[in-house]
Amino acid sequence: MGVWVGDPSETNFSPIDSETVRASVRQPTNVVFDPSSRRIGLAGGGEVLSNEPKNGLKIGEKLYPLLGILPPLYPEWLGDRGFQETHGVRFAYVGGAMARGIGSAKLVIELGKMGALGMFGAAGLSPKVVEEALMEISSALDPAGLSWGSNLIHSPNEPALENEIVELYLRLGVKRVSASAYMALTPAIVWYACSGLSRAENGSVRRQNYVFAKISREEVASHFLSPAPGKILDQLVAEQKLTAEEAEIAAGIPLAEDIIIESDSGGHTDNRPLNALFPAIMSLRDRLIKEFAYDRPIRLGAAGSLGTPISVAAAYALGAAFVLVGTIHQSAVESGVSDSSRRLLAQAQIADVAMTASADMFELGVKVQVLKRGTMMAVRGNQLHDLYSRYDSIEEIPADQRANIEKNIFRQTLEEVWQQTVEFFSLTDPEQIEKANKSPKHKMALIFRWYIGSSSQWPIRGEESRQVDYQLWCGPAMGAFNRWVAGSFLEVPENRTIQQIALNMLEGAAHVTRAQQLRTFGLAMAQDVLDFPPTVLRT
Repeated sequence: MGVWVGDPSETNFSPIDSETVRASVRQPTNVVFDPSSRRIGLAGGGEVLSNEPKNGLKIGEKLYPLLGILPPLYPEWLGDRGFQETHGVRFAYVGGAMARGIGSAKLVIELGKMGALGMFGAAGLSPKVVEEALMEISSALDPAGLSWGSNLIHSPNEPALENEIVELYLRLGVKRVSASAYMALTPAIVWYACSGLSRAENGSVRRQNYVFAKISREEVASHFLSPAPGKILDQLVAEQKLTAEEAEIAAGIPLAEDIIIESDSGGHTDNRPLNALFPAIMSLRDRLIKEFAYDRPIRLGAAGSLGTPISVAAAYALGAAFVLVGTIHQSAVESGVSDSSRRLLAQAQIADVAMTASADMFELGVKVQVLKRGTMMAVRGNQLHDLYSRYDSIEEIPADQRANIEKNIFRQTLEEVWQQTVEFFSLTDPEQIEKANKSPKHKMALIFRWYIGSSSQWPIRGEESRQVDYQLWCGPAMGAFNRWVAGSFLEVPENRTIQQIALNMLEGAAHVTRAQQLRTFGLAMAQDVLDFPPTVLRT
């Protein structure tokens, strides 16, 4: 490419260490070759010339052949620039919508202020509570033109609630929704995605609402990568929820243009490895783009097991347009869990997780991944589902087993639990009580769901008398994060602000990406080259 001319003291032909990589991230980096030692190295400062100067300089003194120039690499340049342009964010970084308000309004606001995209964790909350949180977020971020979103969870047992949340989002003008736990499309998600579709003067499609579809299976991904089903569109038009024009446009575009490929994560997960799942969904995406002749890009994001800068850099290297981080954000001081929960999360190691029964899909046998260390919830949740699977009613459970779960799990009689269950569903979904009065097995499911549901509320409220029953949705990323921050200021739970977590993950990912760039030139690397210790950073 030419030659580099400068002071030899500014060259480095030794194995590249972490400090050298870190110094090179925000400045152009010259890669040079020393013919005498046959080594490749770095050169700073100096001057780059297209030809050797005619002043008698010799190679190896102040002049070296130039192999390449690496431009500055900022965290803002990781991922897909189209993602940032479409959603009006500085970083291709999304904060996951952790349920029951764990992905809190405060957490979403702080992510928005730093230029990332936060999603409010609306799942499991009443529409009234969701509305109050969204108004708080909107008031803080909308005046500054900052982006944000909220969660929409598939609720097969409560379709009316799913519809009510969509009505709320459309009324409040929520532009971005993280759709989770969908196994098939519902009219509610199609209604949200297709509302407000229009065409610009040049014929291009304009979206009002964006769906971030969280998937871990190809068959589910195909639903969101394909146009909305005609049957559902016709139904929504007949119900006057969509116009004929909106339905016509929807029939020719993918339901979602942002797909979150979720690997081994906290909460709902199929425990699949990202490096196997991501290429499979990418191949499916590319095939469907050709099949439907889309003229719009579909962005793939990566989620699950992202607990260190190395894992985030690897996700971008796989081709992720953006990353979605969830589990480790729970330990942030702005998250919706209690201080006692944060202390438990800060002690977790990689293997300190387990699968247990979920409350929202208990009858279907769906499981969620939770923190195992310091709690008994995973074991007890599975014990209750095992009883549900073996018996058709509460009365069939052997007396000794019933006494055991009343004493150790519920800490009250099942009759008392049932009365609380009746009170709850009488206000939220009376049909559940009617169904339970006709079906003893459904009654048993509702009673057992009381514990599963309550166990996810106790860590939010900080009921330390129930700490052994805390249900904290947690993937192995938490253990990886704790190991990475050990000995740093982020080891202390009180120092884990969401902005410091996110900025360090992004800055570290840029560091790792730069190290890999240098490696592709054949530079010798020190053992610590990928090491990026957490540092107090500013936006």
